[in-house]
Amino acid sequence: MSKLSFKAFCIEKYADHKSIPSNEVYKLFEKKGVLAMLDRDYDVLHGFGFEYIVNDIDQFINGGQL
Repeated sequence: MSKLSFKAFCIEKYADHKSIPSNEVYKLFEKKGVLAMLDRDYDVLHGFGFEYIVNDIDQFINGGQL
């Protein structure tokens, strides 16, 4: 999976998880630096299950840098 595909996957799954539109998730990810974090930590994160990734994203958004 490419980094771009991984980020798109994370946006869609996070949108489903939080029951919000994916375009709002994209804006949130961009504003909070999640897209850069997903790009930076791709090698580690892409091997984990989505539940783990969602928890990391929530922690990152809530101020807990990873």
